Formats: sequence, structure tokens, C-alpha cells
Amino acid sequence: MGPEVSAFVADGPLPDEETGEEAEIDRRARQLEAIPRPLSLAEAEALAGCFGPDDCYGLAWTMAHLIETAPGPVHTPAPVLDVGAHARIHEWAAAAGSVAEDRGPGAPGGGDTGGFPA
Repeated sequence: MGPEVSAFVADGPLPDEETGEEAEIDRRARQLEAIPRPLSLAEAEALAGCFGPDDCYGLAWTMAHLIETAPGPVHTPAPVLDVGAHARIHEWAAAAGSVAEDRGPGAPGGGDTGGFPA
């Protein structure tokens, strides 16, 4: 995994719009912009774990588009709630073929195939 993705992932999920500070949101935006494209499946899996509770002023969509550059769909369970930015992004990504939806506890996954957080 590239150092840019590792640094982004180390900082955890995106902050939410309500409590996230402007400087933090700007820093995370710069981190996303610095990530080289296309992503590997491992990098896409790692980024998929960084969605926050909302779209963080569009950064969640930027992350979804980065994930889309991976060479294949990323395995992902559906969001726990069918509302909010994560649910909308998941629905869009599944329709675009960027993610492979979870089919239950025995669904394939792991290794280099990844998954969005629940």
C-alpha cells in the first residue's frame, strides 16, 4: 500500500460536518488529492474503511471515486442504515459496479477484495 493511502487510513474515518474542524477537513481533502491513481484493490479496501457518518462536504464522494479506480469491484456489506451519505454512496457504487455487495456471513471477502464498513 502506498504511503499516501497509509497516512490517510492511519487518520481514521472522515470527520462529520457537524463536529469536524475546517482545518482537519481541509487536511483530509489534501491527503485524498495526493493519493496516486489508480488504486490497488488493497488500497481501495483500506480507503473503504474510512467513510464517516456523512459526506464530509463531498470528501466521501471523492473517496468513492478513488475506490472506483481500483481494477475490480471491492467486496462490501451494505450500510447498517439505509439513510445518509454512506447509504447513498453505497447504492451509487453498487449500481456502477464499483463494489460487490455482501451476500451474508459466508460471502466471499478478505484478502485483497476489501469491504466498506457497516
